Amino acid sequence: MFKGIRNFLDGLALGITQVIPGVSGATIAIILGVYFEIIEAINHFTKDPKKHLKLVFPLVLGLVCGILLFSSIINFLLANYSFPTMLFIIGLVAGIIPHIYSKIKEGGRKFRAAEILLVAIPFLILLAVSGLRSASITDPAEAINNIDLPFMIFIFFAGILAAAALVIPGFSGSFVLLLLGVYPLVIYSLSSIRLFLADITNIALMINICKVLVPLAIGVIIGGLSMSALIEKLLKNHTKTVYSIILGLLFGSVLVLLREPMVYRSGLSPPIIIAGILSFSLGCIVSFSSGKKRL
Repeated sequence: MFKGIRNFLDGLALGITQVIPGVSGATIAIILGVYFEIIEAINHFTKDPKKHLKLVFPLVLGLVCGILLFSSIINFLLANYSFPTMLFIIGLVAGIIPHIYSKIKEGGRKFRAAEILLVAIPFLILLAVSGLRSASITDPAEAINNIDLPFMIFIFFAGILAAAALVIPGFSGSFVLLLLGVYPLVIYSLSSIRLFLADITNIALMINICKVLVPLAIGVIIGGLSMSALIEKLLKNHTKTVYSIILGLLFGSVLVLLREPMVYRSGLSPPIIIAGILSFSLGCIVSFSSGKKRL
């Protein structure tokens, strides 16, 4: 019973991270001590369904609750206090970097040329992709009314890519959605579920929500199942390589997030800038402290 409650609370924490761009759900799972259990449950569920179901059911329940409960709060914070909110998120990403670096340097050995290359390549790719992507949706309330089939297909593939990121420690599925420009639309759709539940006769709203969340969910399921086996093998057999790639992705994430227009959406002023600096510092402290204990 206690373990089920703990798994639910772990899922709740993971759900909250899924709606925050830049925060890696996989990294949080490692901090919580459930990452490898999740990977094992996904890859070997049929071998012992009863055992894995005890983990998966409360975890998924907590995950869904975390996403639904927190999406409205994030939507509000990004609309009204985007600079300090996003600076806190960037701080969370930056704070975990020293621990990922220490994973590569375990044993006191020097940074090899191949590992430097493995850091540089994903870093440059991430910057290049962020420069090529289409502009992020600035008015999701309007965009949700104009979703057509090609865009639904795009959301489906965004879900696949996001799911791949979900199982990579240090990389964020919501960040992928942000990178592809659909994050505001997804958050708006999630927060709109509460509005639909308050008025279930609003069929138009339900259809609009489904146009976003259904293809996204299908993509996440397909991407998650296909990538988890690969990630399990890489983490077991090529740990240093994986962490070198993660380090490059983290460095790239910090720079890309700082360039994201959403950061500056609510405007800048001296008090807001000070609040942003304090938020960034707090994010670094929280992330560094958590990683020090569990990574």
